[in-house]
Amino acid sequence: MRRNYESQKLFALFQNRILAPGRGDFHEYMQMLDLPDTAEPVEVLEVGGGHRATDSFEVFPKIEKGPDGAFRCRFFLHGWRHVNQAAQHRLEMLRAGEALYVAIELTNPATQFAVQIQTLDYHMIGWAPWYLVDDLVASIARTSGQYEAKVVRINPMPAPSKQRVLIEFRGNWPGYEPMTGPDFEPLVRD
Repeated sequence: MRRNYESQKLFALFQNRILAPGRGDFHEYMQMLDLPDTAEPVEVLEVGGGHRATDSFEVFPKIEKGPDGAFRCRFFLHGWRHVNQAAQHRLEMLRAGEALYVAIELTNPATQFAVQIQTLDYHMIGWAPWYLVDDLVASIARTSGQYEAKVVRINPMPAPSKQRVLIEFRGNWPGYEPMTGPDFEPLVRD
C-alpha cells in the first residue's frame, strides 16, 4: 500500500542492515565508518550504506546545506575495482587526509555522466556514487574552485570492498537546492 509510514525506531528492513553493538567486531566496524561507538543507528546507515550481499539496496543521507550554501557529504569510493593497475597501486598508497581532485566525466560507458575521483598526481581511482553525480556536477560548475575532496579513511582488507575508501566532499551551492530532482521525489505525497 502506498502511504507514509512512521516509527520511533528503525523499521526491520533498516535495523537488519546495521551491526549490533554487542558484536565483538562492532568497535572496528564503527572505526571503519569513522564514527564513534555511540553513533545513532541512522548515522551508521548514512555512512555505511546498509549494504547486504543479497540485494543492491543502498541507504544514503540527504545532503543538507547551511544558510551560506556550504555543504559536506561523505561517501565510499565507487568503482575502484575497475580502474587500471597503476591506479590500483596508487590506491594502496592513499593516506587519511590526502587531498583529491574531482573531475566531471562526460563519456562514462555505464552512466554517461560521472564524477571521477583522482589523486593529485592524476591517478583516476574511482567515482562518486551515482546518486550524487547531478548535485556534485552542479556544485563544480557553479562554484569553480570552491570545493574540495579528501580521503577520510582507508579500510584495508578484510573490510568489504564497498567500504574501502571513505571520501569527504565539501562545496557550496548558493541558490541551489540539492537532491530535488526526479530521482529524489517521494513515492507518496503528503
